[in-house]
Amino acid sequence: MIQVNHVFHDYEGKGKCAVSDISFAVEGGSIFGFLGPSGAGKSTIQNIMTGLLPIQQGEVLYDGKSVRHLNTGFFNRVGVSFEQNNLYSSLTGLENLKYYAALFSVPTVNPMELLERVGLRDDANKRVARYSKGMRQRLTFARALINRPQYLFLDEPTSGLDPKTAVGIRELILEQKARGAAVFLTTHSMELADALSDTVAFLYGGVIAAMDTPEALKRVYGRREVRVVYREAGEERERIFPLDDKAALSAFLTAADIVKLHSQEATLEEIFLRVTGKELGA
Repeated sequence: MIQVNHVFHDYEGKGKCAVSDISFAVEGGSIFGFLGPSGAGKSTIQNIMTGLLPIQQGEVLYDGKSVRHLNTGFFNRVGVSFEQNNLYSSLTGLENLKYYAALFSVPTVNPMELLERVGLRDDANKRVARYSKGMRQRLTFARALINRPQYLFLDEPTSGLDPKTAVGIRELILEQKARGAAVFLTTHSMELADALSDTVAFLYGGVIAAMDTPEALKRVYGRREVRVVYREAGEERERIFPLDDKAALSAFLTAADIVKLHSQEATLEEIFLRVTGKELGA
């Protein structure tokens, strides 16, 4: 389990915090979606959690042990796939994974197996300098899994990927959850977060504006509606009914020439807008 308790960080030491009083927990065997626009503070928290930034105020615990006191053996249990890769361009994809695997003192996954899973088997012996941006992203993701990490940090893992490849990456992420990893997912994609996350936190202006399961957030902040398409005077028309107004909906369905019905609930992006007053990309 990862616990983040009341973390603050002020880059300039002038009393203006990039993140303020951030607290949450990531259980093993779960996916925590950390959502927000650029500049919200996602990278700051991610860097503090992985030891890249020192803790100024607050605490980060891994199974009760402070990140301040973790030794090098801790990194045998961590996998990191950040949006900006740091691969060795002069090496092949396979050589990159073999080199990285050799850094760990725990059993690692067969590199060719991972390359197969991310669709790079046929490019295993190609130098990374000749890889496209999407190929490099997939290789970085594969590298994060090579030590079977207990704690997995993913930053925009499907950004820019074609739909088929993105589905394969999602499946791999769910497999990490199924084997018991604690997955910390930072993303702009509300669709990805909704599909994968057990818990999501909306980060805006350096603070958590809302946090709960996707379904609970939809119940609290969303409007459940039914869109009715009906025919009148030879033309198709549309009308929206709140789902809790069952009497009006029933009466309309009985009287109208119904073409089709669509149940609708708020998306996480719509909820983010209602909670923060800003669009995700704003």
